[in-house]
Amino acid sequence: MQYLISFFEGIITFISPCLLPMLPIYISYFVGGGERTTAKTLKGALGFVTGFTVVFVALGALAGTVGSFLRQYQTVVDIVSGIIVILFGLSFLGVFKLSFFKGSRFEVKAENMGFFSAMLFGVIFSIGWTPCVGAFLGSALMLAAQQAHAVEGMLMLLAYSLGLGIPFVFSAVLIDYLKSAFNWIKKHYKVINIVSGALLVLLGILMATGTFGRFIGLFA
Repeated sequence: MQYLISFFEGIITFISPCLLPMLPIYISYFVGGGERTTAKTLKGALGFVTGFTVVFVALGALAGTVGSFLRQYQTVVDIVSGIIVILFGLSFLGVFKLSFFKGSRFEVKAENMGFFSAMLFGVIFSIGWTPCVGAFLGSALMLAAQQAHAVEGMLMLLAYSLGLGIPFVFSAVLIDYLKSAFNWIKKHYKVINIVSGALLVLLGILMATGTFGRFIGLFA
């Protein structure tokens, strides 16, 4: 169940205001400014997703490893992780703004971008846009730390990356057919942010109070 939560966090990250509107720009990078074809777009999108997945999974391994060293302080880890996630949620709700959640801008040369250059682009994305995706990425990392095991941390962030990557690939290939859906999402960003923030606050409370495991157990 915790992996499913991370997967949905990835999906919510994809439709966030600082990522979804940039999708056409990413696609223009993939095709190198030339004529867009399905094969070229798919190859670039897969490379891009592979790039940020490698980085996020590595971060998951790190979080899980750190959590294993802090296993004897599990109660403290739960409280700190929960409070951090609650702060992320309150920021989404607009109670206050975390200034580092603004994303960053960078330029990438789009000429002749193949799979590996798109993969490098994905690595740059994972670093340069971490502030933008930070709330839900941070939540997934806090969950990974609570697993207190490197492999489980990797799987947690793999689930997150799949949640972000799968809709990215499909949307990149089918963008001409999804414009109305994207426009609907953009018009309802306020509601999406409120729901997303509320879910983060709830998740943070469960983590901080040590009841997250029991909550997961209800769905086992």
